[in-house]
Amino acid sequence: MSSAQTQFSTESANRKLVLAGQLAFLPTGVLTTLLGPMLPIVIARWALTDTQAGNLFLVQFLAQLAGVQLASAMLARVGFRPAFLSGLVLMACGVSTFYAGGSWLGFASVAMYGLGLGLIIPTDNLLIAEVSPNSRASSVSLLNFFWGVGAVLCSLLVAWSHAHGLLPIFLGLVALSLLLLLVAVRDYPFPGAVKSEHTPVAWREIWTSPATWLFAAVFFLYPGAETAVGGWIGSYVSRMGTHGASMASTMPAFFWVALMLGRGPGSLLLPHLPERRVLQVGYALGSAGIGLLLWSSTLPGVIASALLTGLSFAALYPIAVARLSHHYGIAARSIGSVMFSLAAVGPAMIPWLVGVISHATGNLRAGLLVPLVATVSLFFIHLADW
Repeated sequence: MSSAQTQFSTESANRKLVLAGQLAFLPTGVLTTLLGPMLPIVIARWALTDTQAGNLFLVQFLAQLAGVQLASAMLARVGFRPAFLSGLVLMACGVSTFYAGGSWLGFASVAMYGLGLGLIIPTDNLLIAEVSPNSRASSVSLLNFFWGVGAVLCSLLVAWSHAHGLLPIFLGLVALSLLLLLVAVRDYPFPGAVKSEHTPVAWREIWTSPATWLFAAVFFLYPGAETAVGGWIGSYVSRMGTHGASMASTMPAFFWVALMLGRGPGSLLLPHLPERRVLQVGYALGSAGIGLLLWSSTLPGVIASALLTGLSFAALYPIAVARLSHHYGIAARSIGSVMFSLAAVGPAMIPWLVGVISHATGNLRAGLLVPLVATVSLFFIHLADW
């Protein structure tokens, strides 16, 4: 085979993988954000306190943490395919049973699809970054645009299906779509394991680098802040009176729509913008958006804050993933296990802490100071050039 034919074959294989990753991130966006619109529903259905409701986030993202560790081992030993396909299966099993019984089954189901998310999210992000070496940030941003589409559809479809008594059918269809996707992509040319002759990861050098610790802070704080805002904003609105209660399940959609719309054009603009400046402006505006949320006592004010925060957050995580892949190269497969673990711990701890503070103070606004502090901290982290 000539070099031109080889290049064409490689590009064709990479296009298939990008398509597989994008399709997988639609239901991934649904499941990652499912607790946001579902929270007011299950709080009423299962008679949960804010602390118990916050424990759902803890369960989901601790299970996701376990999935990240499993994904790391699988990527190193057997490549991308097993981690990708196993994640689809676990997500399908978890979402199909989430609303089928009482709170114990609900918690177990959240743990199962959380484990699947832990397999899919780092695998998919690293896969797209690895097969798109000339456009990492824009490719990862476009991938996460599909995640945003899933997140938006989640809020809207949960609200609609709950209003029409069709919530179990909606969750069953999500499970079915995951299984169909598994069948469709099972023979795609996923990259295999890293060969043993590659230079071992220099962990001592990595952990003495200040950049590693800054990456760690970003991967802990940003996903936690994003999940806290998207996860609790519906409950925040539900406590604003009768009109707010009717908007509770759809409110997260405003946040995720803004996030999605920012990531679509962002994939085209990122190659032409200085990444550091985008990060600084994004975290500054995100802090302002969460501040507006805490200040607002009316529905239009909360909607404006959700739109501003979501739009400001749009490019931040894709840039972080792209910078990680660029900074560490092939070693990002191994280092990614640490960073994506932190990206699971942050969404476990920060939304949970929101619930704990809210329960202790009797004021959800006090709990939502946590993602504000996290976002402001990220702004100061990115003032430095690293």
